[in-house]
Amino acid sequence: MDFEKVLEENGVILKGHFLLTSGFHSDIYFEKFRLLEKPYLIRSLIMQVKQKLNKLNFNVVIGPLTGGALVAFAVGEVLQKLAFYAEKTNKGFILGRGFQLKDSDRVLVVDDVLTTGGSLEKVKNLVLSHGAAVVGYFVLIDRRPQDRELNFPILSLIRKKAKVYAPEDCPLCKQGIPLVRRGSK
Repeated sequence: MDFEKVLEENGVILKGHFLLTSGFHSDIYFEKFRLLEKPYLIRSLIMQVKQKLNKLNFNVVIGPLTGGALVAFAVGEVLQKLAFYAEKTNKGFILGRGFQLKDSDRVLVVDDVLTTGGSLEKVKNLVLSHGAAVVGYFVLIDRRPQDRELNFPILSLIRKKAKVYAPEDCPLCKQGIPLVRRGSK
């Protein structure tokens, strides 16, 4: 399956000048909710990587609210695993809603889009603080500009390096291209 083509056909890949959640600027934006609004499509895409995910031998999948939680639910449903959600607070991520990890749990940390790896790292640290083991990461879209090492295997539906700029070094700003802020914030 050509994942990039599927994303383009569903309005996920946008081109322009975008402010990312990380504060960086980019010429590509992934409108993940055009994908997440179609659970049947997410399920179909995850089925394409089901064997690779199963090789990680995990029993719990955890993703940060909101997008990562939706991915966790989809992965949990397809692979018949428990799906937990990490909630962001002023002090970092927590496991709320009565979710409990055991020392014997093997956890797959998931998210919707990977740019810097910050959210994955925070959820990984949350998992480790509860005594469980992290077996790897899964994201729908890996848009890291460089192959930054995150200490665990990273699986994704699509790996599309995106140009990411610090605001003070952004050539799109220097060209006067209007900056667009998308997403929930």
